[in-house]
Amino acid sequence: MIVAADFVRSIKARDSEFTTNQGDCPLIVQFAANDARLLSDAARIVCPYANGIDINCGCPQRWAMAEGYGACLINKPELVQDMVKQVRNQVENPRFSVSIKIRIHDDLTRTIDLCRKAEATGVSWITVHGRTVEERHQPVHYDAIKIIKENMSIPVIANGDIRSLKEAENVWQITGTDGVMVARGLLANPAMFAGYEETPLKCIWDWVDIALELGTPYMCFHQHLMYMMEKITSKQERRVFNALSSTSAVLDYLTDHYGI
Repeated sequence: MIVAADFVRSIKARDSEFTTNQGDCPLIVQFAANDARLLSDAARIVCPYANGIDINCGCPQRWAMAEGYGACLINKPELVQDMVKQVRNQVENPRFSVSIKIRIHDDLTRTIDLCRKAEATGVSWITVHGRTVEERHQPVHYDAIKIIKENMSIPVIANGDIRSLKEAENVWQITGTDGVMVARGLLANPAMFAGYEETPLKCIWDWVDIALELGTPYMCFHQHLMYMMEKITSKQERRVFNALSSTSAVLDYLTDHYGI
């Protein structure tokens, strides 16, 4: 989630928040925004390098809500419509997608109304995280996602608490949606959609090769390895690995412990 205002105004923010290459396709760039003009400016900047943008209308973090970003936008359907419309008007590529990711209301009719208004404005698809703004670890309301899907003509994507390929297939069947979106589950196991229950060593070394080839900053390189290795390491091993502070130290650790 990139803050559109900072992205537009600061070259430093653009350089630190967005890097890609020709192999990184298809690519959707997600923005946090509360201003249609700034969002459309951000979309124009990334459109030569991406296949679409997504507007985050689901982040429940306090800082995002306080800035008028994220999940507070589900209560501002006219602003969401204006942002979608402005991007559509400013980006000339007709195949460039504009999607939104939302949470649900306690009163589901309000969520359906929001989705219908977004659909009428030309949104490409809608991802629904099946919790309200206040809910964090409570069960996901897959039944609510199913109802939303039944009321829409455009694709609807289900999101929330999917941590394995089997769970992804179950949620897809339960909700009748056009697909599923996974966040934390794929951070922990990028090979999930290939059917692996935990990150295989080959996946870890593929990431090492990619990061070294592309010059990925150390913090990003290390952070993703921390996610991937959480399930396959002990608490003591994680404490040691997470404290490593250089690429060479990480490579030595992986070679010593996994012999690859």
